[in-house]
Amino acid sequence: MEFIKKLFSPITATMAYIQNHFKAMLFLLLLFIIFAPGSEKELQSNNLEKISLIGPIMEVSEILTQIEQATSDDKIKGVLFVVDSPGGAVSPSVELAYAIKRLKEKKPVIVYAQGTIASGSYYAGIWANEIIANPGSMIGSIGVIMEGADVSGLMNKIGIKSQSVQAGIYKKVGTPEREWTPSEVNELNKVIQGTYDMFTSDVASARGLDIKKRDTFANAHIFTASQAKEVGLIDAVGVIYDAKEKLVKLSGVTKPVWNEEDKFDKLMKKLSAQTAVTLHTYFPNVVLR
Repeated sequence: MEFIKKLFSPITATMAYIQNHFKAMLFLLLLFIIFAPGSEKELQSNNLEKISLIGPIMEVSEILTQIEQATSDDKIKGVLFVVDSPGGAVSPSVELAYAIKRLKEKKPVIVYAQGTIASGSYYAGIWANEIIANPGSMIGSIGVIMEGADVSGLMNKIGIKSQSVQAGIYKKVGTPEREWTPSEVNELNKVIQGTYDMFTSDVASARGLDIKKRDTFANAHIFTASQAKEVGLIDAVGVIYDAKEKLVKLSGVTKPVWNEEDKFDKLMKKLSAQTAVTLHTYFPNVVLR
């Protein structure tokens, strides 16, 4: 009997281990099923990267990280920057534009406008090798705006008065508690006009346009894809297939392998975009749109 026990001891020990750790093993099995590659293609490292800019431009640290990683990764031979955004805050739009500019210095970048590429989102992609726009997309709106509410009537109605102590005559410029004074409007115009000059100058430089004729391509004009091509804001009208094919050609890869965006990341981006819209509604700022 002892001999038989010793003979089958490896099997009985294995069975006992499975029984004692069944839940843990089941959990590991589920993880393997969820994250295991579904095909041979998924086992290959991608050599082309798709990066998406969707929704209002407010917080762009994640997209900047993606661009920087694609810039430094030698395995990535080209980047497709897909845009569907109405624009947004000035600083993050500029950050994206110059990140794309640095990326282009190392590998080809194609911008694809899949819906709207306007104002700050157009700024973000100006230094790409080419901009290709969907035939139904809206392009342009190269301008700058600052909005603010005058809630003085509401404050008077409900009996609220504000008070503050400040140094500097323009410290309360843009306040919502009263109508802005002419001198405050002039002060804000100085900032708005300076930002507009920077915006249009960069567009003209990146796209090879005449800054003296900026009223034709800027001035907050909104264009269809074909109209934008006529004024020089984009290079071609096409669909995402065309944009991908163009990048494959510029990158020189013979067997293109694209990255797959995680579904959870997509969901979080949509939620972030919706949050940004809500925040912008209640906390206005200088924006490119």
